[in-house]
Amino acid sequence: MAHTYTATVAWTRNGEDFLDRRYSRGHVWRFDGGVEVPASSSPLVVRVPLSRLDAVDPEEALLASASSCHMLFFLDFACRAGFRVDSYEDAAECLVGPRPDGKIAVTKVVLKPAIAFSGDKRPSEADLADLHHKAHEHCFIANSITAEMVIEPPPPVFA
Repeated sequence: MAHTYTATVAWTRNGEDFLDRRYSRGHVWRFDGGVEVPASSSPLVVRVPLSRLDAVDPEEALLASASSCHMLFFLDFACRAGFRVDSYEDAAECLVGPRPDGKIAVTKVVLKPAIAFSGDKRPSEADLADLHHKAHEHCFIANSITAEMVIEPPPPVFA
């Protein structure tokens, strides 16, 4: 089953010269439902004030998408297995650097989901590994990117 998703990315010059390359990289992302997200190039790529510190950059968005997708599948598989998840927080990271062909890319995504469980049924280490494996295998974003993806969860917390 195919789905179509849409996003509007909007930028305006706002009277800047533009041809001197000193234009703002700040822009906005618009999604269905009316959500608007301030966006910019990464300040690590284009220095402030031409980039915005208070906006999401494409690298962060890719990382958040990968983390969010993994989490949503993990929660679904945990629920189906009868494990009560109380919280899930991922301090995810990604590495941007040269690929073997010399092009700059997101080369590694590291997910570090801290998960708290409660209830009588507790997942074993093998259960957790299986849940993460299934989540990774089903994640649309993980299936779409070529970066290495690593999952390094700390030990779970049980209430």
